Amino acid sequence: MHPAQEAITGKEKQGDSSSPYQALVQFYGAFNSGNMQMMSENWAQSDEIAMDNPLGGIKRGWSEIRSVYERIFSGPAEVYVEYFDYTIHETTEMFYAVGRERGYFRLGGEEITLAIRTSRIFQKIDGFWRQVHHHGSIENPQLLARYQSAVLGKKP
Repeated sequence: MHPAQEAITGKEKQGDSSSPYQALVQFYGAFNSGNMQMMSENWAQSDEIAMDNPLGGIKRGWSEIRSVYERIFSGPAEVYVEYFDYTIHETTEMFYAVGRERGYFRLGGEEITLAIRTSRIFQKIDGFWRQVHHHGSIENPQLLARYQSAVLGKKP
């Protein structure tokens, strides 16, 4: 399997919602446009879902995950990410995507270039792909410290 190098930005044409690729397009479209309604439609509305990211640790259930996106969407920073170098692995009722995100975080006069290893798991619920798990990690310790400092106000 060869990883896809053409990035998913969320600006791609919206197509067949039964496609794993389109579920990823929807997520990045929601994230990069700050669209909470679209983000809510992308995630399963359940207490069983989980998200693990470099800033918020593990969040469980839609209400905890939603609060992370609300903070990002309504905060003063501009954040943009796109998905590339990814593979999609699909079964009848589930798929997972493993790849990388690149992008930026801008706040005030500071810009941090983001490089995040990212996996997303989707489950087919009522005929639609819904995200049930996300894991993201920043492998460069200096980048992670800088990002956490900028976002959380912690000293590196």
